[in-house]
Amino acid sequence: MEKVAIFVDVQNIYYTTRQSYSRHFNYSAFWSLATANRTVVGAFAYAIDKGDSQQLVFQKILRQIGFEVKLKPYIQRSDGSAKGDWDVGITLDVIEYAEQADVIILLSGDGDFDVLLNKARDKYSVESEVYGVQALTAPSLIKAASRFIAIDEKLLL
Repeated sequence: MEKVAIFVDVQNIYYTTRQSYSRHFNYSAFWSLATANRTVVGAFAYAIDKGDSQQLVFQKILRQIGFEVKLKPYIQRSDGSAKGDWDVGITLDVIEYAEQADVIILLSGDGDFDVLLNKARDKYSVESEVYGVQALTAPSLIKAASRFIAIDEKLLL
């Protein structure tokens, strides 16, 4: 069986599906699609922790599906802006799991990950699948992926 490692940029998926569809991403439908006839060697959802009750329920659902949820605290800057970015954490984990997986599955539209997917392919001969909202996914990320899967009706709540 093909081995997969899954990495979800939760904030990116939340905001892009909300902006494009005014709906939420269906993690259960995604899991069924992405893991069918495959072995999961790692599955991670990277999120920002604001500590509110809705987030706690969401995090519990992700864990029940099969994800390890990794959290960073929400940081509100004095100028009113906020910080919460998992790019480095996702990158380190992808590199760690690239040797164990046949396919890296990344849920994000962030073009910063194109370099990561190219490196994983070149160094570890691992394929990649990117799930993202077509209109809001960086063309460079789509190009770097072995396969791009557009988030559409079947992956929305």
